[in-house]
Amino acid sequence: MKAIKNGTILTGTGETIKQGTLLIQDGKVLEVGQRVDTPANAKLIDATGKYITPGLIDVHTHIGVFSEGLGRTGHDFNETTAAATPYIRAIDGIYPFDQGFEDARQSGVTTVQIMPGSANVIGGEMVTVKTVGTVVDEMIVRSPSGMKAAFGENPKNVHGGKGKLPVTRMGVAALFRQQLYQAQDYLKRFEKGELEKRDLGMEQLAKVLRKEIPLRVHAHRADDIATVLRMVDEFDLEATIEHCTEGHLIADHIAKYNVKVSVGPTMTSRTKQELVNKGWHTLIELEKHGIPFSITTDHPVVTINHLVTSAIQAVKAGLSEQSAFQAITLRAAEHIGVEQQVGSLEKGKDGDFVIWSDHPFTATAQVEATYINGKCVTGSHC
Repeated sequence: MKAIKNGTILTGTGETIKQGTLLIQDGKVLEVGQRVDTPANAKLIDATGKYITPGLIDVHTHIGVFSEGLGRTGHDFNETTAAATPYIRAIDGIYPFDQGFEDARQSGVTTVQIMPGSANVIGGEMVTVKTVGTVVDEMIVRSPSGMKAAFGENPKNVHGGKGKLPVTRMGVAALFRQQLYQAQDYLKRFEKGELEKRDLGMEQLAKVLRKEIPLRVHAHRADDIATVLRMVDEFDLEATIEHCTEGHLIADHIAKYNVKVSVGPTMTSRTKQELVNKGWHTLIELEKHGIPFSITTDHPVVTINHLVTSAIQAVKAGLSEQSAFQAITLRAAEHIGVEQQVGSLEKGKDGDFVIWSDHPFTATAQVEATYINGKCVTGSHC
């Protein structure tokens, strides 16, 4: 048992507890509050003058499947041999010793969603893991946590550049529909007991049709976002919009749908046409329209140690501090469907927390210790 006492606790739910106590037992939050009885056998950690937050969450990363420092050897995030690869699973390409995991821990990031890249119209399954461990199977929080899809320039350039479908945005949408139609037919045959042989790709897409997992769609431009929403209606899907760079241009339209959005990586340069309208104003407009959003780095596009930096920049641009903080904690957990386990410091949730030298949105704040499942994984307390 650990008792972290006398710090300012930002629970992630919107509550700030000054001179609070966080009690951790068996890797879980046992109690959190200002008046918490501390058992005699608890290990005391004095957090006077410090801030305590939930472990941060990045909902859209390629950590471990796009390993840093390995060159092409570490590029296991895009299976470009076909434009639709629903049979792929990111979990099979994750290298737990990627430097990105250590960078995440040192930056207070304790949970990440790892997904295939955006080269393909349908890219495969993704997985949500804790950022500590040597065997990915032991790091899992949710598997699978979604099916990757991508609209726009990336699949056009990768496959259209070879003279293959899709060459246009029409081709992207057509290939997507074709795959979903095939999955519908496969599911009907399965339910009638008429399958002659199994098809892994169709089985994994069937999870999307059954709403067992959401479709998570890379879409930057406003027209691509509208196409995603059209598909949500057409196939009755649960979906999230990933990146949503021009979401501010059609926020009123997005607000009509029950979708969550991840925004980022906003700290990049405008390297292509789809990013011309990139800026922190997207988050502010989404907030005005009540659209639930998270902030992402898309690591390693922007390295994961800049997740909190991204939130700080959003606040400087006018986003409310509470929205920015929840976009990397509780709202992020909701985005990836793990809010019952992580994202806030509440009784019964995982003991993932960070001790900061100052408020985490202070430019000079340092991560003094990061804990995952109640164990110190980096910092002066380990």
